[in-house]
Amino acid sequence: MERKCFGLFFVLLMIFASEMEIMPQVEARVCMSPSHGYHGPCLRDHNCALVCRNEGFSGGDCVGIQRKCYCTKLC
Repeated sequence: MERKCFGLFFVLLMIFASEMEIMPQVEARVCMSPSHGYHGPCLRDHNCALVCRNEGFSGGDCVGIQRKCYCTKLC
């Protein structure tokens, strides 16, 4: 009888532990840098991202009132 209770307790403990977040999740920061290869007003994020990928970044966005292309990467 004692082994059954121990087994049941162990299973419940495992289920409870799997529901808890044992390790906190860390969100990476996004660093931005002005694009050196994009010229003119940035009208579409997609075009900016393509140029930034050729510069070695992971993507890019059009930012601000002047619509400048800024390249992005996780840092």
